[in-house]
Amino acid sequence: MSVVVANLSASDDYFRFFGLKQQFHIDLPALEQAYLAIQKEVHPDRHARGSETEQRLAMQMATLANTAFQTLKHPVQRGLYLCQLHGVDAKLETNTAMPAAFLMKQMDWRESLDERAEDLPALEAMMAEVEQSKADTLTEITQAIDGANNYVRAAELLRGLLFIDKFAVELDDTIAALI
Repeated sequence: MSVVVANLSASDDYFRFFGLKQQFHIDLPALEQAYLAIQKEVHPDRHARGSETEQRLAMQMATLANTAFQTLKHPVQRGLYLCQLHGVDAKLETNTAMPAAFLMKQMDWRESLDERAEDLPALEAMMAEVEQSKADTLTEITQAIDGANNYVRAAELLRGLLFIDKFAVELDDTIAALI
């Protein structure tokens, strides 16, 4: 029994690995379908009687499929991966520079969170604002990558999206503590 599934030579490009177009806006159901098809083929039970080489290859394919799926499934990771494929390092660890307006909005949200930590309706309204900001940023990232091939701008937007996501988790935790 031989392992014949995804294009292993495409392992350096997760999009090709799953047979998807290399873009930020992807068909998530198609991604999941491709992932499940690969996982079905490389499942250890299917290769239990195979040679050591076949078993090892199946395990490598399963691991690659998991890594690729998790990367492409999540918007921030997918965007960072696309930037990396096009030679742009978002420098998440060292580059925290953000536009002044964005930083002001972050400070306003944090101040409001501190001031309204016990006000559930105000926190829920803030969550709606944060979710809209996230949606707007995702739209901008899609335009930067899929529309303009501007990976430097996309990296900046992705750094901002990480801030938004982190704040949304803090806000969600504050809301959950009140309920």
